[in-house]
Amino acid sequence: MIDHSTIQKVLDATDIVDVVKEFVTLHKTGVNYKGLCPFHNEKTPSFVVSPAKQICKCYGCGKGGNALHFVMEMEQLTYPEAIKWLGKKYGIEIREKEMTDKDRQAQTERESLFILNEWARNYFEKNLHESADGLAIGLAYFRQRGLRDDIIRKFHLGYSLVDRNAIAQAAIAKGFNPELLIKTGLCFKTEDNKLLDRYHGRVIYPVHSVSGKVVAFGGRILTQNKNVGKYVNSPESEIYSKSHELYGLYEAKRAIVQENSCFLVEGYMDVISMHQSGVENVVSSSGTSLTEGQIRLLHRFTNNITVLYDGDNAGIHASLRGIDMLLSEGLNIKVLLLPEGEDPDSFAQKYGASKFQEYIKENQVDFIRFKTDLLMKDSDNDPIQRANFISDIISSISLIPEGVIRQMYSRECAQMMQVSEEMILSEVAKIRRGVTTQTYQKDERQRKQELQEQEKQRKEGLQIESHNKVAQMERLLIRDIIRYGEQLLFEAEGVQYTVTSYICDDLKNDGLKLQNKLYQYILSEAELHVSDENWRSLPFFLKNPKGSISMLAAELSTDKNELCTNNRVQYGDDTDHLANRIPQLLNDYKMALIEAELETARQELAEIYKSGDLPKVLEYMRKIKELDELHRAIGEATQRIITLK
Repeated sequence: MIDHSTIQKVLDATDIVDVVKEFVTLHKTGVNYKGLCPFHNEKTPSFVVSPAKQICKCYGCGKGGNALHFVMEMEQLTYPEAIKWLGKKYGIEIREKEMTDKDRQAQTERESLFILNEWARNYFEKNLHESADGLAIGLAYFRQRGLRDDIIRKFHLGYSLVDRNAIAQAAIAKGFNPELLIKTGLCFKTEDNKLLDRYHGRVIYPVHSVSGKVVAFGGRILTQNKNVGKYVNSPESEIYSKSHELYGLYEAKRAIVQENSCFLVEGYMDVISMHQSGVENVVSSSGTSLTEGQIRLLHRFTNNITVLYDGDNAGIHASLRGIDMLLSEGLNIKVLLLPEGEDPDSFAQKYGASKFQEYIKENQVDFIRFKTDLLMKDSDNDPIQRANFISDIISSISLIPEGVIRQMYSRECAQMMQVSEEMILSEVAKIRRGVTTQTYQKDERQRKQELQEQEKQRKEGLQIESHNKVAQMERLLIRDIIRYGEQLLFEAEGVQYTVTSYICDDLKNDGLKLQNKLYQYILSEAELHVSDENWRSLPFFLKNPKGSISMLAAELSTDKNELCTNNRVQYGDDTDHLANRIPQLLNDYKMALIEAELETARQELAEIYKSGDLPKVLEYMRKIKELDELHRAIGEATQRIITLK
C-alpha cells in the first residue's frame, strides 16, 4: 500500500499538460490546450486541458478528471498503479507499506500480467547479452542485420533460449504463477500438462503500449524450418489487443509530434532500422491489416501519415482498404513506393537520415493520386475493369470528411481517368447520402432504445439522479463548496462566514445532512479544513487521494457541466453573487426536501384512506398541512432573497 505523503508528493509534482501530451497532440488555445479526445472517436477536437486547474475534460463524451484519472482511464490502471506510473515519470520514489496476505490477494491479475511481461523482457534481454547462445546466435543475428548496440538496447531486443521450458522454470523460480505464463502467452500447456516456451530459439521483439508498458512479444526463428512460422506473436490477452497497438509508437511518439507526421511500415525491423538511420517518427502495424483502433491511436498524435511500400510488394492492392480507413478518419495520406528490391529496413541501412528524408520528400505522393494511377495502369484498357476501378476510386473519395478536399480530388481524378467531374461528384454525393442515412438510422435506433429504457425506469419508480431535484440541489451545493469553499461570504457581529461555514451552520441549525454520502463526506472535509491557513478548496479536492472525490472535483470544477440550462442560469457558477446565491440555494434545497416529503406523505395518505383508518388519515392530513405551511414560509424567504439581487 502507498502511504498518503507519497501520493501527495506525486500529485504535487504532476503537470496535467505534460502527462496528456504523452498520449494526445495538444495545441494551445488561449489559456488552455485542446486536442482530439483519446476516449472516443472524433474528427473535431473537443478535449480540453486546463493547466491552471490541472484538469482535462472532453465536451463530446464527458470523460475527464485530473492527471491521475486520465492515466487510470488511458492505461486501464488501478489507483495505486496510476500513482506508480506518475511516480516513475517524475522520478519520485514510491514508498509502500508492507503488504499483508490480504493485500497480496487483492492485487489485480492485470497488474500481475504487466509485472510478468516486464520481467520476461528483462529475462530475454539478459539472455541476448549474457548467455552463450544469445551472444553467438541472437546478438550475432542483429549485428549481421546491421544494428548498432545502442539501438538493440533502445528497443530491448532479446533472445529466447532453445531449451523448451527455460523461461517457465526461471519464472516459477521467481515466484510467478504458472497460470499467468499461459495468460500472457509466454508459455503454452501441452496435453500432458507440460509448460513450454512459445518463443524458444527465437530473437525477441518486445511490444510496448503507448505509455511504455510491455504488453506482448514477437519472436523470429533463425533456422530454416518450413514447418514452423517465421514469426510467432503473443496471443490476445487481458493486457494485449493487437488491434489497439502499434509497434514502435512508444519510441516514436515524441518525434511524431515534433515532425507532425508519421511513417507507417510493415515489420519490426523496418521500424528499428529507420530509427537507426535517424528517422524516428515511424510505427508498424506488425504485418497485420490496419484497424480502427490503431488508426485512432495514430490520429491522437498527427493528421499526416505516409505509408511506405516495398518496391516489389505484391500486397499493395490488399492494403488499400486499410488506407481507405485512414481517409475516413480525416487523415492526410501519402504513399512512398521504395525502389524495386528495397524495403524500409534495407533502404534505411543503405542511406542515412538526410538521403532518406530527401528521397521521401521527392517521391511520396498523395494517396488518391497513387491509387488512381495504380488502378488505371492495371486496367489494361479493359472497359469493364476500368469501370470497376473508377467506382473503387470514387468510393475512396467519398470517405474524405472535408467537402472541399473531396471536390479537389474529384476534379483531379476526373482528368486522370478521363471522365466527367460532375459524374464523380454525383456518385460521391450518392454514396455519402447512403452513409449519412445509415448513421441517422443507427442513431435513431440508439435514441429509441434509450427512451424505452428511461420509460422502463420511470414505470418501475426509479429516479435518475440528474432528474431528481433534491440530488440536483445537493450537487449545486457541493459544486460551490468545491469551487469557493474558503471564500468569505459575509461578516456578521464580528464573525466571518465562508461559503463552507455558512452552508454547514445553516444545515445543522435545521438538523439536516446531505442525502448523498459522498457529498456529505466532502462537506465534512471542507468544514474540518476551512479554518486551516492558506487552505484552498478546489486544489484540496482535486488532489484528494480518494479517487471518487478527486474525480467529482474535476467534473464540477469545469465551467460547463451536466446541469440543466435553467439551473446554470438561476444559480450561476461564478463569485459575483455568492452572498445571495448560497442562501437561495439552501432554501431551494429545503423546499425540494419538503416537496419530496409531501409527495411521499400524499401517496401514503391515499393508501391509508383506502384502509379506512380514520385516526391515521387525520394524522397524515395534519402532517401534510404542516409541510405545506413550512414550504410556503421557505418560499417567501427565498423570494425575499431573490428581491435583494
